[in-house]
Amino acid sequence: MPEAGELPVLPVSEGEPAHMTVAVHNFSYGLVNPLLGYAMSCLGAFLGLRCVTRARAYTGAARARWLILAAVAIGAGSVWAMHFIAMLGFTIPGQTILYNVPVTIVSMLIAIVVVGIGLFIVTWGNGGWRPLLIGGAIVGVGVASMHYLGMEAMSMPDTMSYNAPLFALSVVIALVAGTAALWAGTRVRSIGATVVASLIFGVAVSGMHYTGMAAMKVYPEAAGSGGSMAAMGGASAISFIVPLLAGISLLMFGLTLAITLSPSEAEIHEDAVLNHRLQTEFADGLQVHASGADFTDAPGQGSGRTAPRAGASDAFTPGGYENANANGYANANGYDNANANAYANGNGNGQNRANGYNGGNQFGSDRPGPVARPLPTRRPPRDGGAPGNRNS
Repeated sequence: MPEAGELPVLPVSEGEPAHMTVAVHNFSYGLVNPLLGYAMSCLGAFLGLRCVTRARAYTGAARARWLILAAVAIGAGSVWAMHFIAMLGFTIPGQTILYNVPVTIVSMLIAIVVVGIGLFIVTWGNGGWRPLLIGGAIVGVGVASMHYLGMEAMSMPDTMSYNAPLFALSVVIALVAGTAALWAGTRVRSIGATVVASLIFGVAVSGMHYTGMAAMKVYPEAAGSGGSMAAMGGASAISFIVPLLAGISLLMFGLTLAITLSPSEAEIHEDAVLNHRLQTEFADGLQVHASGADFTDAPGQGSGRTAPRAGASDAFTPGGYENANANGYANANGYDNANANAYANGNGNGQNRANGYNGGNQFGSDRPGPVARPLPTRRPPRDGGAPGNRNS
């Protein structure tokens, strides 16, 4: 039995150094830390995957911006925040654990950078398994490095070592989690599928963390080593970790607003298709002048406002030049083909597509038009009388 003020020690298992280990607690506050860490991991993964769906719909700088946001959400919000929320529940009886501030910050940056590298590799790859496996390996090794670097950021007089099999298992879990996250980023599109993928990723990240914590063994300070808490440098969890986690939470809130207010992947694609049709329509068959928009002259037609050539690209739908529009022009055959108010084929005096007068009604182009007859003239009045008065 340890005396008052002494740390409890546990016997070591077979194959470990022949001295006692210090008892540690990973669940000092019950399930509060694991559940909060899991919830934060799922939220960060969800936001990151939604950013990836936006990135898939863009190219160039716009895609890069969304991928950077996804790396921050997954690296800092899902992986790093989960790790240190869980670490708030890690205690050693009789000791105050401090954290090296620069090392802790570096561990967060590592998580962001490796996730970003993996996302860029997969997004700009050819969609095969090779970029997925390469990116997953980079993310997995980076996430494991973040975890164990964060453990090294702890300042305490005791020493740590790791059980080799559990250490290796935690790295394997990180590799699987990283690869699965990248695969989900390239496949998942709907909200429901994103939620399911986020829940699975949260389980993987939490499992990796607590497997690594189970691998850790803490040994008491050797006698005469001169170590003490006064000689340890760093910040306490309350003064450093908690404010940093609060800042990340605010960042997640802002990212949530940005994703909510931004167009979805389907809306981005629709806008891109509409813009392409606009550019193609105006480039193929419409010239814009100060006096208005004129169609280019088709072969064999005179100048002026003529019908666009057959086979031209479709006009844009809202408010554009479309078939069956009230006063518009037809898509590919010139003037409107089935409307009573436009120049229509089959209506009174309307013009037929590009052939002049109507082809099947009063003045069609399939038969010669009527010969113009001179207007009747009136005889001049006699003796200055009124017109129409005839004197016998």
